[in-house]
Order: sequence, then structure tokens, then C-alpha cells
Amino acid sequence: MAAAQGGDRGAMDTLLRRHQDRLWAVCRRLAGNDADAADALQEAMVSIVRRLDTFDGRARFTTWAHRVATNACLDELRRRGRRPVLGLPDDDPDRGDAGVTVDRGVAVDTGVAERLTIDAALAELPDEFRVPIVLRDLGGHDYADIAEILDIPPGTVRSRIARGRKRLAELLGNQTAPSRRPTSEP
Repeated sequence: MAAAQGGDRGAMDTLLRRHQDRLWAVCRRLAGNDADAADALQEAMVSIVRRLDTFDGRARFTTWAHRVATNACLDELRRRGRRPVLGLPDDDPDRGDAGVTVDRGVAVDTGVAERLTIDAALAELPDEFRVPIVLRDLGGHDYADIAEILDIPPGTVRSRIARGRKRLAELLGNQTAPSRRPTSEP
């Protein structure tokens, strides 16, 4: 970190490569498509390089970088007036009815169909719910990190994740909650 902040290009390259995959995953889930995610990731990487001297170490670098990437992604979507969009291009001849690539009429991977279903449900959520869920469930951040990334109180993060997950469950057709919550008791 210190070497990258001091202008060492090799250190900067290593730092960016180390975090690129996780930043890409967050941008991809928030944007809902590869094109907008790629644009947002590029903007985030440029911002990280330009603003690395402002990183003061009060937070972990990962938290700071995710905040930059999240803001870049949301800015990209706002700038284009878009919500996340899913699926394959309409002109893809191998596209199946459910938006899953097929090989001779058979779905290649049921995991792809499930991911597209989850992505579609996530796209329906307002940003205030979708962003914390993605940061928690995909980014693996704890509530305190998410609060710092989004600059909101931890209680608000918990509330938004709970409300977002409830709405997500409804969108996925899991509308009934278990009558009894599982516990660690026998």
C-alpha cells in the first residue's frame, strides 16, 4: 500500500489485480450486465489510482475500494438512466425460452438458470436494498463495513438487508416463512 501510494507502478498494479475480481463481482451484480459492469469497474479502477493518496488507512483498503466501486457502478447506472438488465442478447440464436443458453434444446447448466432468476429478482429491488445485499452476500462484507461503504448507520444496513431479503424471497416465490426459526438448541 505504502509503495503504491508512493508512486510505485508495480505495487499499484499488484494492488489493483489483487482486488479486481471481487470488485468486478460487485459491479456485475449491481449493474446486472457485463457492459455496464465493465464501464463501472474501469471508472472505479481509475478513481482508485487517482485518489489513492486520499486513502488514510482508517478503513481497510478492501472496504474503501468497494465503496469506490459501488459508487462508480451506481453513478454509471444513473448516468445512463438504467436499471440492471439481464439475459442474453435478443439476436443470440442459441437462446432458450428462459434466457439460458441451450445446446441442441437442452439447458447447459441449471445453475445458470438459477443465477439468472436471482439476478432478475435482484434487478427488481430498489438500490437501497440491492446494494447492501450484494455487498453482504456476494462481497462478504460485515455490517460495519457495509455501513462505512454506504455511509449509513449499521442499524440501517441491517434493516435494509432484512427488508431486501424479504422482498427478494417474495420475488423468488418463497413467500412463506418457516413457522419456527432454527436455533442451536437440540
